[in-house]
This record gives sequence, structure tokens and C-alpha cells, in this order.
Amino acid sequence: MSNTENSSEPRQPSTKPVNQRGAARLAAVQALYQMDVGGTGVMEVVAEYEAHRLGQEVDGDTYLKADPSWFRSIVSGVVRDQTKIDPLVRSALQEDWPLSRLDATVRAILRAGTFEVLERKDVPTAVIVTEYVEIARAFFEHDEPKLVNAVLDRIAKQVRGEAKRS
Repeated sequence: MSNTENSSEPRQPSTKPVNQRGAARLAAVQALYQMDVGGTGVMEVVAEYEAHRLGQEVDGDTYLKADPSWFRSIVSGVVRDQTKIDPLVRSALQEDWPLSRLDATVRAILRAGTFEVLERKDVPTAVIVTEYVEIARAFFEHDEPKLVNAVLDRIAKQVRGEAKRS
């Protein structure tokens, strides 16, 4: 390709632009984890993330620019609807596997994903499941992404009458 062709049509970057909803989902999972493990309150954690983390540099790590309203919606929605979300997650797990036995990060991922399946009817199930499986892959290398995929697929089928893949 010549330089002339290059200048008339910009080359696509090798990395995709930041998905602000995806970054909000990741931050929400981190905030939910922090609340679960540390007992931090929802108002405190949302304020901390919005003021100091979303799109900011913290201890040499740069947090991705995230959609703050999407982040707030997930975190506050999970807290508000936890009595509805947790039984759904439990019912999608194996009978002998209580929610409390799950790793706190997996629990946060499943709660956030379930919230979106329940509340964000404008977002296709495939997008929700794929995004949360990718978040699981960011934290885990083995069975956890498969577990997230299976559980969110079961919940989507139960709640929306559909699965990620036909």
C-alpha cells in the first residue's frame, strides 16, 4: 500500500478503541469485589471510583476511561437487587455449590452479569455474556470463564427465554 493510499484512508489501529461500557463493567466488578471483601458501602466505593479510578492513574496503573453512568448503574443495581440476583445465580449453579463457595471475583462477575441480563433488555444477551466472560479471562486462566459463560447463559435462558448461542 502506498503512502497516498494510507493518507486518504486512515489505517485502523491494531488495538480496538476503549469500550467505555466494557471498562465500566470491569470497574463495577472490581468495586463489587471491594465491597464484598472489604465491607465498603456503595456510596463510598462509587465516589472513590469516579473521583480516583475511572480513567485515572493509580499507583502506576492507568484505569480505562469508563462510562460513569453505566458503572453506577451496575454497582447500585447489584446492591439494590441482590436479593433477586443471588437466588438466580444460586439456581444456575450446581446444587452442591453454594454462592458463598465461589471466589469473590467470580461472585462479583456473576452478580454484575445477572443484573445486566435482568435490567438491560436493550443490550443483547450475547454482548453481556461475552463481556463478562472476557472479564473472567482477565482474572482467571482455567475453568472460571467457562463457569461464567454457563451460568450467565442459564440465567439468560431462564429470564429472557434465550441463550447466548442458538
